[in-house]
Amino acid sequence: MRPADLALVRTPGAPTVSPDGRMAVVAVDRPDPRTGAPLGQLWAVPTDGSAPPRALTSGATDSAPAFSPDGRWLAYLSAVPGDPPQVHLLPTAGGAPRRLTDAPLGAGAPVWSPDSRRLAWVAPVPDPDDGPRLVTGPSTRAGVPRTCVVVLDLPPDPLDDTAPPAPRQLTDGTASDADVAWSPDGAALAFVSARHPGADRDRVRDVYLVPLTGGRPRRVTRSSGECRQPVFDASGTTLCVTARPDLGPDGLDLAASSPALCRVRVSGGELEPLLDGVVHDGAPALAPDGGAVLVGVARQGAVELVRVPLDGGPPAALVDGPFTVRGCAAAAGVVVATVAHDRSAGELVAITPGRRRLLTGFGSALGATGRLHRTEQRAVVAPDGTERRLWVTVPPGPGPHPVLVAVTGGRAPGWSLADDVQVLASAGYAALRCDGDVLPLLDAALADPALDAGRVGLTGGPGAAALLTRTDRFAAAVVDWTDAAPDADPDDVPLDTGAVVTPTLGVQDERCPAGEGRRLFAALQRRRVPGALLLVPGDGTRHRPARFEHLLDWWDRWLPVAPPGTGDPEDDDVVHGPQEGGADRGP
Repeated sequence: MRPADLALVRTPGAPTVSPDGRMAVVAVDRPDPRTGAPLGQLWAVPTDGSAPPRALTSGATDSAPAFSPDGRWLAYLSAVPGDPPQVHLLPTAGGAPRRLTDAPLGAGAPVWSPDSRRLAWVAPVPDPDDGPRLVTGPSTRAGVPRTCVVVLDLPPDPLDDTAPPAPRQLTDGTASDADVAWSPDGAALAFVSARHPGADRDRVRDVYLVPLTGGRPRRVTRSSGECRQPVFDASGTTLCVTARPDLGPDGLDLAASSPALCRVRVSGGELEPLLDGVVHDGAPALAPDGGAVLVGVARQGAVELVRVPLDGGPPAALVDGPFTVRGCAAAAGVVVATVAHDRSAGELVAITPGRRRLLTGFGSALGATGRLHRTEQRAVVAPDGTERRLWVTVPPGPGPHPVLVAVTGGRAPGWSLADDVQVLASAGYAALRCDGDVLPLLDAALADPALDAGRVGLTGGPGAAALLTRTDRFAAAVVDWTDAAPDADPDDVPLDTGAVVTPTLGVQDERCPAGEGRRLFAALQRRRVPGALLLVPGDGTRHRPARFEHLLDWWDRWLPVAPPGTGDPEDDDVVHGPQEGGADRGP
């Protein structure tokens, strides 16, 4: 894959399925061919595979589609460049869409009421005072935007010329509400929030219930955990959630418990585990499927789709193996999942009893270039006897290939299209990805004869920078601070810049005037250690191809694909010296 091939990447989101199970709709993101800015478009996909996918909208950024329970309408978000997203409504029988909202700060993903007469979502709350804010103690919520639950009552004919009523705010907007869900009778809405005493000093989030008519929300869970994605069962007496059930006595210890599928009585009570296994902390969101829920389970770097019956029956894996499920929905006995793997950012798969059917080929144009490379998962035994898993992508050719070790910050790399890995492999580098501390595994991981153990570089986020303070093992490094995890706190482990002796390229958002990248670059300059700083504009997605070109130039300089002395001697100075362009970057 070359940097220019990023224009071919198509990334589908979570699907929605029509009530009769015959049609799925999904938002597909792609780069604008002129500017590189992200675009989003809705696609309609028959679940029986009887017709190819077809474009349903042509908006600049369309997302979050949701079929109404009666099948008459498709609600979704749409935005024009520079404006926040607004809720739109499209008749499924045909016709033009209608914009339903004009919120100054935009709207969230719409959720239908059971009777198809209302929409709910979570919306940002305007701040009456946009001046400086004083924080007088440790706070886990400082700077977190406030949001509220709102409901829009639709008129009898949502497409007539009369203006729809203004959305009603159901919660007071003093907290950060999220993940709204309707009760089966439509009389109440569940959501998650942090409204307990001391909420600004911990990470605990509970499930709350608010009546459709408004009023004070009632706290359903009373745990020391973090709840997400509430879903009602068919009877309306039980809520299923994904949760870290116990964050420790201070409510701050994310390692105290793994994400799990739990349930709780709507009347209130303790969280009850429903499934043995670690639920994936993110997509796909919980989805109801008759008397069961669909949930993503993390297993050996994959995200599997598991159907969990609520009557205590055995769970069943619907999608397993080397895949990453990014979204799912179900209706009329049909489950549709967005499934990614190492050579596609995602495809829609329809699952019915005894059969799985591939519905889309969004990744076919990129695959047709012939510049995508397979990834293998390998088990490596660390010196302490524990088994760790690595993901290795090796370029074509006999090797041995120079190796770029990618540290993923404690998160399993997963089975999905990694554009950075594909670009490096096409340029002639083997990519070796690992979550957590890679140093104890390095000798065992580099025993593969296809890998050149004498030519190894390091790439990653803040975790990679921390490794550089402990070793001079790497020929060079790239440390990227632009994609640091939202929960990461750089002050927890200050970077010892004086211990870094490896030539390092730092990548940082140019809007961050005092970030770790700038600090490390300044320290390297003072100590005359080779270094550079790549400042990325805030809309970094648009500049991603150019970013890759800079990274390849850096590796061409410090870790060339052809080792010194193996090519034309006249070329060695060009390869190793400072340069504007890079070496030949593969097929």
